[in-house]
Amino acid sequence: MEPYLHKVQYYETDKMGIAHHSNYIRWMEEARVDFLEKIGWGFDRLEEEGIVSPVVGVHGRYKKSCTFADVLEITVKVQKYNGMMMHLAYEMKLAGTGEMLFAGISEHCFLDRAGKPFRMKQIFPELDGMLRQMAAENKENHI
Repeated sequence: MEPYLHKVQYYETDKMGIAHHSNYIRWMEEARVDFLEKIGWGFDRLEEEGIVSPVVGVHGRYKKSCTFADVLEITVKVQKYNGMMMHLAYEMKLAGTGEMLFAGISEHCFLDRAGKPFRMKQIFPELDGMLRQMAAENKENHI
């Protein structure tokens, strides 16, 4: 799957001209939205189907700073999935050089519209199967 591209905007930088650390979490969300759209389960479809998937945890490691006008390639992969919880792994690299800038993980649960957890396999077996397969493939590749 093609990485999501993000060009660092001037307003995302601080007085030193470096992208502020809080932006990386936003960029993770942008890439997650793009990832879900690419697999056919964009937020519009999830919400239409009554699936709510809040973030319950975020972890990240900053490797190198980026600056105004840098283009980032952000890959998203299903790291873990068990039908109720999903961990997505992110890598942000500088486009053109492939230099690693940031690695992160976001953790999500699945809730119905009433805010109650449910097992994806019982209600949405197609999505469950897709996420299980992605997690298995990434586990084999040690992601």
